[in-house]
Amino acid sequence: MEPTRRQFLTVLGTGGVAAGASLGTPAPAEAAVPAPKTAGAKETTTVCPFCGVGCGQVVSVKDGKILSIEGDKSHPINEGTLCSKGAAASQVTNNPLRLKTPLYRAPGSDKWEEKSWAWVLPRIAQRVKATRDATFQTEAGGRVVNRTEAIASLGGAALDNEECYLLAKLMRALGIVYLEHQARI
Repeated sequence: MEPTRRQFLTVLGTGGVAAGASLGTPAPAEAAVPAPKTAGAKETTTVCPFCGVGCGQVVSVKDGKILSIEGDKSHPINEGTLCSKGAAASQVTNNPLRLKTPLYRAPGSDKWEEKSWAWVLPRIAQRVKATRDATFQTEAGGRVVNRTEAIASLGGAALDNEECYLLAKLMRALGIVYLEHQARI
């Protein structure tokens, strides 16, 4: 009597398991596994700055340099996952081409100059005030409007609710009516 295909495979499988068990357990390979690149790094949780979703990230920092950014498994929004932008966020800070000081290009010039924040911020304030003063409307069509249409504000997804609130309040106080957010564009 010839064995059926099922009987043959059962014997073959049982024999394979028995042969594997008789070989014993392999030697531990702990020495071959390198230490993780985040060993000794301080982990901090944060929110991804790229869009308005607000995914949680765990950032590993050692010696002032970001080593790794991973999704936060305990975060209720992304539960440990990250999109391609969030996963590559460490490249933003670790990029040697990243701008670290403000650049200014004078009118008519074709070259950018590095300037300090102490020079740039007062200049921005002066230009905002000059533009607002030159274009401020107090009435339109017989109505009091108190606005300027020459300045606009564009918010970014890296701002949290409180920062967006303060930005909107500042823009409204300046009479700016064109407020927009990057997430809608």
